[in-house]
Amino acid sequence: MATRPNIAAQLLDRNRTQHPDKAAYLCGDDVLTHQALAADAARFANLLRARGVRPGDRVVLCLPDSFGAVKAFLGAMLLSACPTPVHAQLSPDDLKFVLQDCEAAALIAPEDSPAMEVARTVPGLRLALPCSMDGPWGLSGFSSECDAEAPQPEAPGFMLYSSGSTGRPKGVPHAQEDLLEPTRGWATEILGVGPRDVLFSASKLSFAYGLICSVSLPLAAGATAVLLSEKPGPVELFTAIVRHRPTLFFCVPTLYAMLLRAYDPGQGDDLSSLRLCYSAGEALPEGLCREWTRATGLELLDGIGSTEAFNLFLSNRPGAVRCGASGTPVPGFTVRIVDDAGADAPDGVPGELLIQGPGICRAYWKRPDKTAETMLPDGWLRTGDVYVREDGVYSHRGRKDDMLKVGAHFVSPVQVEEALRTHPAVLDCAVAALAVDGLVRPCAHVVPRPGFAADPQLAQDILRHARGLLPPQQCPVRVRFLDELPKTPTGKVQRFRLRQP
Repeated sequence: MATRPNIAAQLLDRNRTQHPDKAAYLCGDDVLTHQALAADAARFANLLRARGVRPGDRVVLCLPDSFGAVKAFLGAMLLSACPTPVHAQLSPDDLKFVLQDCEAAALIAPEDSPAMEVARTVPGLRLALPCSMDGPWGLSGFSSECDAEAPQPEAPGFMLYSSGSTGRPKGVPHAQEDLLEPTRGWATEILGVGPRDVLFSASKLSFAYGLICSVSLPLAAGATAVLLSEKPGPVELFTAIVRHRPTLFFCVPTLYAMLLRAYDPGQGDDLSSLRLCYSAGEALPEGLCREWTRATGLELLDGIGSTEAFNLFLSNRPGAVRCGASGTPVPGFTVRIVDDAGADAPDGVPGELLIQGPGICRAYWKRPDKTAETMLPDGWLRTGDVYVREDGVYSHRGRKDDMLKVGAHFVSPVQVEEALRTHPAVLDCAVAALAVDGLVRPCAHVVPRPGFAADPQLAQDILRHARGLLPPQQCPVRVRFLDELPKTPTGKVQRFRLRQP
């Protein structure tokens, strides 16, 4: 069997040779060059090797986005260990679950973080290594040259955990080679990423979208990426954009809505460096898409990917944005929309989206039941997303688990939410099932805008508004007011938490 290349070594060596003094990463006022990144990633690999970490071992990274997080990820890959980044604010219970589930050999986390306390309670964890924002402790004592290990056959090259929008997260292992798949069809043919670009992702490294945009794309192109260590709010995001002048901005709809509400060019919110804005992680509401372009003058491209694909497989194109739609298939991917019997659904009829393409995960980590449900024997992946195709363009209708069967009709929560958001009092909303006398009916969970009283009169007004826009089976029968919707760290609404018996 031919030796598989070490992808981290390829990327680091090429950029160290071609762009040694160029910024690989920007974080606050600090700069990390490609040459310095390659040196410290090698030091970290040597540190891990000296501490007994072996190829194939899972190394969990519970770190804020920082130079240290990127060095740790690439250093673990140089050793052909399996870096497994998780959100820095993961709850102790969820972190313990991940450490036990992936049978982690090592944890890398800030010294004073709760993660270090969790590490003491996990049998089998051999190493808990403190890490600063600049890198794991003890790097200076190791060589900046490293003999990279070739990836083992069938061993995971890196692993991510799904965001848990429908329940407990699942481990999604990928081969090292999958790190480069998004840099082909999506990055080159749609985004046109090149070495002069500066990429900024509000999504964190612990999620596929963030890892793609902050590691895969910039390192493959020899470009520069901006890292934001703190929680991404409007002030933090606008400050980073003004300071670092990115050319491509990647974000999720929830944050785009927050940015739009706070956007004030007169107060210095300068977006003139951006040539492209991209939205993924959840469906982009049509109204938000249009309003962003109207307010900023920038196109907002929507697309959809998944942790399992580690790629975007549907996307709008620059100059041909269709608000309210996810666009058309990304080069390299084939897609189908199927009914419950597995037959292809005709145009205009909703069904589950299936995809086939390079880099798709072949099995969940230790979850043969979920693997059998999702990864089909012929290479197709069930996304769990309901889509409809019209004139060759694909539009999202919600998650399959979220679809409501009202009478003889399937109701998409997304369509109902789009209508509700046109009411002036609705800041955010989600629709989930409510059982009324044993029958399923839509219930609207609404976050009201400031200045609107969450009272029965407003609820009735919202219901009347919906009845004027929607057919009877789609109209909510009740409005519940919430201070905020339950969401994953990536901004996806957890509708399963809203369902009511």
